[in-house]
Amino acid sequence: MERVIAYVDGFNLYFGLREAKLKRYYWLDVSLLAKNLLKPQQHLVATHYFTARIQDTGNNGPDRKRQNDYLEALTLVGVSCHFGHYLQKTQRCHKCGASWPYYEEKMTDVNIATQMLLDACDDLFDVALIVSGDSDLSTPIQRVRSRFPNKRVIVAFPPGRSSEQLKKHASGYLHIGKDKLRKSQLPDRLTKPDGHVLVRPSTWR
Repeated sequence: MERVIAYVDGFNLYFGLREAKLKRYYWLDVSLLAKNLLKPQQHLVATHYFTARIQDTGNNGPDRKRQNDYLEALTLVGVSCHFGHYLQKTQRCHKCGASWPYYEEKMTDVNIATQMLLDACDDLFDVALIVSGDSDLSTPIQRVRSRFPNKRVIVAFPPGRSSEQLKKHASGYLHIGKDKLRKSQLPDRLTKPDGHVLVRPSTWR
């Protein structure tokens, strides 16, 4: 049996779902999704989810609660969550000169690359399954395949996401369809060890 570790780019996955108008699949069990993408001779040994916590802007409390509940739900089903951060930048209108702050997510690609390389060095997988369409991951994919020629790296593109660079450097690739998303949802209610119940957000239905 081939050992598989999944590395999920939460930011890339979320925006792929959002742009494809698939909000009903946001409550996604990424570990179950990875299992549903495996071949019969493969088994999943770990799932790593990479994201950044939403910055508190003073008026986005519901968004932050939905994200926190989702991250806690992932942890309950055995997913390892890794966090980057958001960097505040300034956007300016060239016509009127007005400016406003916006936030750019940082560290996800670096964290994925680091975790995958460490796992390869420790011989924890035979196949790395990367759920992302971020071409910045092409270099770590090349390094893993070069340094460990017996290991394979497969890219699973989220809806609406693709990258010729990733296709070129990965051992193989696939596109995640609605059927896999539908079959990989978390239960509507999950109970934490302390008795607190996490509920699928009503807007994610």
